[in-house]
Amino acid sequence: MIRVLIADDQPLVRRGLSLILGPHPDVEVVGEAGDGAEAVSLARELRPDVVVMDIRMPVLDGVRATEELARVHPASRVLALSTFDMDEYVVAALRAGAYGFLPKDVSPEELIAAVRTVHTGEAAVAPRLLTRLLSTYVRTPAREPRPAPAAPAGLTPRELEIWRLLATGSDNAEIAAELDISVSTVKNHLTGVFGKLGVRDRAQAVIAAYESGLVEAERRST
Repeated sequence: MIRVLIADDQPLVRRGLSLILGPHPDVEVVGEAGDGAEAVSLARELRPDVVVMDIRMPVLDGVRATEELARVHPASRVLALSTFDMDEYVVAALRAGAYGFLPKDVSPEELIAAVRTVHTGEAAVAPRLLTRLLSTYVRTPAREPRPAPAAPAGLTPRELEIWRLLATGSDNAEIAAELDISVSTVKNHLTGVFGKLGVRDRAQAVIAAYESGLVEAERRST
């Protein structure tokens, strides 16, 4: 049973999410919160497995609430929601410790699938959606052209290449095809990459790639 806490400042949205998630036999909606502070308080009391967290809320916004939850109750994994899928707060939420992000216009099937994915400890963010978010909002400082960065934290050349492909939006199968290796080998390399970078999942690894300069973010056209 996946215990879910819903946090959104709009009662109708909370009710709608509850009606979507509640009927599934492997999900139990254990509580609802109207702001980030209440979400943190209820999570400490109810100890949910997953917190479906709106990004923009009063009192304590979803980003700060996610950061607080990661500190005081990391077992409650956050799935962030936003009205817009191109939202700088999404990247902030992932940095703060959210396990995934969905726009609010996703289908009920996509929502329940994401809740189940986050519950397993995997990132529920489509690779290309994450890359699009990062290319819009994550900025590396302007600099003169330079050689590719040295492998950080002891990454091997193969791990560095897999990290780069991950950061540019390739999934495991595409990385395997590009490098002519098996998907299981890609997964093994990614485990090593995550450990050496000190990140938890694909989302944080992509953020690290942009922030390190491994991949240059394109500037949003005005």
